[in-house]
Amino acid sequence: MDFSDAFRIVNLAIGVLMVLGGIAQFFHFQFKDIILGVYLIIFGLATALLEFQIPPQIAKHASFMFSFIGRGIFYVFIGSVVVGDQWYKYVPGTIVGVAGIAYVVLEYIPSIEPPANMRDADAGWGAEQV
Repeated sequence: MDFSDAFRIVNLAIGVLMVLGGIAQFFHFQFKDIILGVYLIIFGLATALLEFQIPPQIAKHASFMFSFIGRGIFYVFIGSVVVGDQWYKYVPGTIVGVAGIAYVVLEYIPSIEPPANMRDADAGWGAEQV
């Protein structure tokens, strides 16, 4: 079965939730929260961009985004960063974290293959061969 469209929708939704989680960080008006919010917005936009285009720099320096386990651990990390004391922080943070755990589990299910944009990144976008 081909789940490429489902993975694309999930990854786009996660990108949107990262951006929303970043915007939610601005509500506290503290310097650390503003910096954290900017990073979350950048990561959310980059995650969504990977569904449409894979820049060579991303394939080279963020190759973990092209495997289920790498992307899953990244999502768990970002989910734990987004989680806060208000509902508008812990809802998106929890969803991102749960999606990350699901991606880690998918790494160990051989019948489910990664989508094409995760498989083809290493071969065609300038990643170094070791």
